[in-house]
Amino acid sequence: MVNNRRGSGSLGCLSSILILIIVIYFAVLFGEPWMRYRQYQDQMKTSARFAVSIPDSVIRVRLVSLVDSLGLPNRAKRLKIDRNEARQRIRISATYEETIKIPILGERVWKFNPKAEERL
Repeated sequence: MVNNRRGSGSLGCLSSILILIIVIYFAVLFGEPWMRYRQYQDQMKTSARFAVSIPDSVIRVRLVSLVDSLGLPNRAKRLKIDRNEARQRIRISATYEETIKIPILGERVWKFNPKAEERL
């Protein structure tokens, strides 16, 4: 029995695998900072939701400890907590940047603005 396959299909398979590896690499590269941002923002929302019974100092301590545990930049610790009793609202926000090192393309700076606002 003679096999007449030329073998041209292996290059297409290798290029598909290479593209898949590149996509996964960039998903991890950009996904980790994004997930840390989402965790930080979720904790802000939770803190704002329970702000009726929790003082601002406790909210600040909890969020700063989360910044440390997530490995966020120190600038993320600069929280702005605005409690407006007249309008019965609380707003928690921060601004920070993360630098992502991309091979060949260099460094990219990604700016994050997590915030949460709730009624008291």
